Amino acid sequence: QVQLVESGGGLVQAGGSLRLSCAASGSIFRIMGWYRQAPGKQRDVVATITSSGITNNTDSVKGRFTISRDNAKNTVYLQMNSLKPEDTAVYYCNARSVFGINYWGKGTLVTVSS
Repeated sequence: QVQLVESGGGLVQAGGSLRLSCAASGSIFRIMGWYRQAPGKQRDVVATITSSGITNNTDSVKGRFTISRDNAKNTVYLQMNSLKPEDTAVYYCNARSVFGINYWGKGTLVTVSS
């Protein structure tokens, strides 16, 4: 059974930092990443990372967010610096298995106050 367990969300002031973690189990994951969904908006990709370490960040977080992963622990991280109020959203962990199946975590809320 595949499980994705997220942690690290919370309330932070603008300019602050948070680190999200997502521990995955139950399969081998080719691509892992983070998506976010703000109230009233669609879920959008934030950053992804392959098993070989190739990363891709959406333009709005480049230079502020860093995605990384520990393949031995099947864990992906999102270091978020210089947070802005517009980063407020529920952040979801995503993992795509080697069989092409997408899995989602339950989400963790990040709130950035101005």
